[in-house]
Amino acid sequence: MAADSLPYFTRPLFFFDQTRFRQALVSQPVIGVFKDAITAANAQFDVRFKEGEDIRALIHERALFIDCILHYVWHQFDWPEGISLEAVGGYGRCELHPHSDIDLLILLNESIEAECKDNLEQLLTLLWDIGLEIGHSVRTIEQCLQIAAEDITVGTNLMESRTLVGDSKMRATLEKLSQERNLWPADEFFKAKFNEQNARHQKYKNSEYNLEPNIKNAPGGLRDIQMIGWVAKRYFAVKTLKQLDGKGFFTEEEFSLLQNGEEFLWRVRYGLHMVAGRPEERLLFDHQRQLAQLFGYKDNDENLAVEQFMHHYYRLVMSLRELNDVLLQFLYEAILQKGVKKTVTPINERFQRRDDYIEVSHIYVFEESPSALLEIFVLMAQNPSIRGVRASTIRLMRENRYLIDENYRLKPENQQLFLQLFSYPEDLVEILKRMSRYGVLGLYLPEFGRVTGQMQHDLFHIYTVDAHTLLLVQNLCNFLQPQAKEDYPVAWHVMRRLPKVETVLMAGLYHDIGKGRGGDHSELGAVDAREFGERHNLSPRETRLISWLVEKHLLMSAVSQKQDISDPDVIHNFALIVGDQLHLDYLYALTVADVNATNPDLWNTWRASLMRTLYLETKRALRRGLENPIDKQDWIEETQEGAISRLSRHDISAEQCRSVWEDVDDDYFLRESMLDIAWHTEAILMQENPAKPLILIQETSSRELEGATQIFVRCKGRDKVFATMAAALDQLNLSVQDARIYSSKSGFTLDTFFVLNQDGEPLGTDPAVLQRLHKHLTTELEQMDEAPSTCSRRTPRRLKHFTMPTRTIIRNDIASGYTLLEVISPDRPGLLACISGVFIQFDLHLQNAKIATLGERVEDIFYITDNQEQPLADPELCQRLQEEICRQLDDRVDQAAGY
Repeated sequence: MAADSLPYFTRPLFFFDQTRFRQALVSQPVIGVFKDAITAANAQFDVRFKEGEDIRALIHERALFIDCILHYVWHQFDWPEGISLEAVGGYGRCELHPHSDIDLLILLNESIEAECKDNLEQLLTLLWDIGLEIGHSVRTIEQCLQIAAEDITVGTNLMESRTLVGDSKMRATLEKLSQERNLWPADEFFKAKFNEQNARHQKYKNSEYNLEPNIKNAPGGLRDIQMIGWVAKRYFAVKTLKQLDGKGFFTEEEFSLLQNGEEFLWRVRYGLHMVAGRPEERLLFDHQRQLAQLFGYKDNDENLAVEQFMHHYYRLVMSLRELNDVLLQFLYEAILQKGVKKTVTPINERFQRRDDYIEVSHIYVFEESPSALLEIFVLMAQNPSIRGVRASTIRLMRENRYLIDENYRLKPENQQLFLQLFSYPEDLVEILKRMSRYGVLGLYLPEFGRVTGQMQHDLFHIYTVDAHTLLLVQNLCNFLQPQAKEDYPVAWHVMRRLPKVETVLMAGLYHDIGKGRGGDHSELGAVDAREFGERHNLSPRETRLISWLVEKHLLMSAVSQKQDISDPDVIHNFALIVGDQLHLDYLYALTVADVNATNPDLWNTWRASLMRTLYLETKRALRRGLENPIDKQDWIEETQEGAISRLSRHDISAEQCRSVWEDVDDDYFLRESMLDIAWHTEAILMQENPAKPLILIQETSSRELEGATQIFVRCKGRDKVFATMAAALDQLNLSVQDARIYSSKSGFTLDTFFVLNQDGEPLGTDPAVLQRLHKHLTTELEQMDEAPSTCSRRTPRRLKHFTMPTRTIIRNDIASGYTLLEVISPDRPGLLACISGVFIQFDLHLQNAKIATLGERVEDIFYITDNQEQPLADPELCQRLQEEICRQLDDRVDQAAGY
């Protein structure tokens, strides 16, 4: 075929030498010519993207370039009249990102279907051979009409179709018949698309703040913008949203937000496709970092570059979701409520109800009475049957929210309105969410505005600060509900007896308010909380309590998970900080709500039991009086007598018990329950061969420490036992929640491990499961003098993309006589075995361990001594120990990530 015989692609492509391309098509292998052209164009587009060229120009030019390629692919074949190639979907809108599907419809008359069969097969093969990612369908006009009538997605695609090449009369006929048959009238189209959006939002938990958000389909994403366009264009019968300018559908500010938001998300999507090398729509962690760097964000003293980038993203999608709400409500009234008689009921001189929605009584309400910007939310809290705010009133709120300034915040009537919201816990969070979405909350509380959309780039915090905060407040409110009595019995009981629930709700709102500013967020937040109380004329006592709760909101969680709460000294010291039962109650409720709002995987029966134990033991200490701490020797004797009494039922004498206990440290009797000591002692006495490892497995017997499977090991060679057990448990996908290590003078180690399966649950009581576990552990312990087993589990994908280096803290504890080594690191397979291996390497003895896994992060504390049972005194040794642990753990992450 001569170059001159090919029809020209008539639309201008300034960066593409069409003449040279046409000549190559007739002189070189066709597939290679097309592939070379596409590769060169992609490289050129990527360079222009990195240089910051306008994203609209890029994605429209990319679509135009593919139009050109398809034009020439089409003309490699001879086609009869009555067939055309149509662009549909995003490509039909002339929007094409690097790896977006090129959605095509081949429209043909039924009479030529057989005649075109071979050409169509060859056409599609050629498109795949040249590397285009196409989605295609081959249909007659009648088939299109039938399918579109049943499938709203197909109907939507046909709205945005355009002819690329071929018989242009085909699409004109299809469009004409679609109008004649009135496929998807505006009201039915709106309902179908609205339901489609609701289902899509539910898939993403109805939240803009997912950890790895889908920029296309999640709330506030590109699909929400497209949704507005589809419904508006269908109702107003226009081709573009720009044609609606001046028709009262959106304001100039709203149209600007829509355009700017779309451009930002397009830019993110383009970059995401480029760095992922595939049609990826999820902002995965590693892509977030790469994009932040690509877009020029830099780490600073307060926030990482990736946190700044995601902060921008979250604030934008929140604004887009608000706009989606407003415009769809406007269309709902215009389309579905057209001609329907409304019931208007006055509420007061400023507000009225129109059916189930609240609205201003006239357009100057907020200008004349700025307090109405808060009053409207109080009215909604007082009237739960109000479903929402009318779109026109939301717009007025947005136009007048500039009135919320420092003078506004200092007016007593506004302060009282805001405080009044806390009197309605049933609807408080929904009201606060609306206030946040409409920009009122962040203006009235500027400190809250600063943390709106602020993400912490780790796997422990899976929500933005504002989303986490509102979830915490919701949890507190839920503790007041009857169903909480079963799920959170202590929290339910505590919340019901608090003298003033509003106090803990306010503390919850402020507990993380200091994040993102550098420094200790608890201390910064406590200052803000005190200023809030003083500004709102709360009593000095209540202000001090709120500020104290914010400052100490991490304390109870840290003590329960990082310290030995079986130690009476730990309980006593915690009680000294808490001071009285009132502070303990408030702190417990806030802490349980906080843990549950941080990461849904954190709260399990094991962690609940630790918190409950700390609460109940502290309550006992407060009741006994802080000046009368329990004597340790009394505790030891009481525990021993209880175990002896229980064992006497099995004909085991006190002398036999004491013969087992004579060389065991006192810590054993302070930390273990009477029931467990009896269980261990009987098994030791009954053991046929004391030289072999003794392994006992059961559900935890103590209600205070329920929710885990307990494994007791008595074995020679204490320094290798922990490492061997850690590796063996890891091989079985079991996570260690706590470990207790005791040494005896006869050379035995007595270790207790509390473990959960990979779903965060105990192993249960299935004999077959427990027998397999017992056999595996026995085999590993009997072979522990050989080369240690390695962990074959893969590091989770998410963890590979977090570069948080391991941190260690080391100090000597005078009370215990041990050196305390704290290790803070991303969790990974084999972590405990690795650390215990380092202890062996340095000839150190592990005396105790407190294991705390917080989401995907560990904060473990190890109590160690040198080989003379003394705390570490050599600073150089401490430094080398820490460096070696950090090196080995971080090397594991680097290897897993492929660095």
